[in-house]
Amino acid sequence: MASLCLNSLSLPPSSQPRKLIQTSLSSSSSLIIDNNNNNNHSATNALKPIVVNGDPPSFVSAPGRRILAVGDLHGDLKKARSALEMAGVLSSDGQDLWTGGEAVLVQLGDILDRGEDEIAILSLLKSLGEQAKAEGGAIFQVNGNHETMNVEGDFRFVDSGGFDECDGFVEYINASEDAWDETFTGWLDVSERWKEERTMSRSYWGPWDLVKRQKGVIARSILFRPGGPLARELSRHPVVLVVNDWVFCHGGLLPHHVEYGIERMNKEVSEWMRGLNENDNTLPFIATRGYDSVVWNRLYSRDSPDLVDYQAKQVSSILEETLHAVGAKAMVVGHTPQTIGVNCKYNCSIWRIDVGMSSGVLNSRPEVLEIIDNTARVIRSKRDSYIELQAAAYT
Repeated sequence: MASLCLNSLSLPPSSQPRKLIQTSLSSSSSLIIDNNNNNNHSATNALKPIVVNGDPPSFVSAPGRRILAVGDLHGDLKKARSALEMAGVLSSDGQDLWTGGEAVLVQLGDILDRGEDEIAILSLLKSLGEQAKAEGGAIFQVNGNHETMNVEGDFRFVDSGGFDECDGFVEYINASEDAWDETFTGWLDVSERWKEERTMSRSYWGPWDLVKRQKGVIARSILFRPGGPLARELSRHPVVLVVNDWVFCHGGLLPHHVEYGIERMNKEVSEWMRGLNENDNTLPFIATRGYDSVVWNRLYSRDSPDLVDYQAKQVSSILEETLHAVGAKAMVVGHTPQTIGVNCKYNCSIWRIDVGMSSGVLNSRPEVLEIIDNTARVIRSKRDSYIELQAAAYT
């Protein structure tokens, strides 16, 4: 039986990618993703570098970029790949190559739970993010309520295959001699072979193997506890991200969140996930706990029939106040599956992009939000083959 002890695994900070320059600001760090040396662009038409402020990222300036937003994935690797291919940022040849050039991709959280390929999706996005930076693009992830729940040790919504993946991942990293980043991005390929071997093995009893399930629970606890390897990976990502004139968060940003401070919330959640406040049992409540927290808020995602006129006006007023406080044009949220697909409300100042694509949720067709020059459109498939695509434009 493989050891579940991870003490032997070195988890150094991520190495700086190529063409990445780090400077210091008075209150936060700034990363500049510079693509001026990219041979695919001439000096006359090269876009300005992407500037990232905050650690984890909080405010991003991405001049002239095509911005793409993908909602909740919930452990469904097949649907995740389909969504990324629809967005034009993932190769369709099975090589998992970044094809988005200088585009910016934002994933709205809830990668975890309800599916069996959670770590594989995290590995895929990590690999694509490194490739994107080399081309002057970027990938950002926003943590959702299911990420924070797992760091808290709340495994109520974990798929049986998700526990199995954690068990296999722990065995894999214990056997790896590579640095953490190489080990983590390598899991995507390894996991597919591991799943085939697991399925073919006569000793695999799936959810009926109670001993194996116990190993999976222990492995998940080690990986996602504050300071654990995957909790530290999640700590790299914010709960609120502002890209140009657009706010991205899982549940919804409210005026008192802005007053509290976007960078402050992101930093508090990150430090908690990294296990830096072990002597303080207080969780970052305003961001992760309560019906009106950033990751749980559903105020902007309720359907119109649920709201009478005066309530809808109140919601619209709160949204307007929030956007004005941030200095943003619109907000993009996930969290609440939209049975009618990606849609907008309140003069398209709020976009709801969780379509429940995972087979563990609604098993619906993937849809992607594209933003170019502050104009948004929905990219969706006409058929399950994802060959024919249609786009609905909104101003």
